[in-house]
Amino acid sequence: MKINVEVECTPEEARRAMGLPDLAPVHERYIAMMVQAIDKQGTPEAFEAMMRSWAPMGEAGMNFWRGIFDSAGGTKSGS
Repeated sequence: MKINVEVECTPEEARRAMGLPDLAPVHERYIAMMVQAIDKQGTPEAFEAMMRSWAPMGEAGMNFWRGIFDSAGGTKSGS
């Protein structure tokens, strides 16, 4: 037997229904910290070092984001 249930709700309503915490303030703080750090450290090397320290999974996370940015920019990373 197969039963399909469709629920129409916003992502906010789904989050509340599932009992998940609201992480919007945490996300806003993280973005504000990134913007502030970028404004203070204008060089690409400093930005990479900052992202490396913040990125989940360390070097693997950095390689993931580098690949995304390289493909979006039409370049290929040498590493």
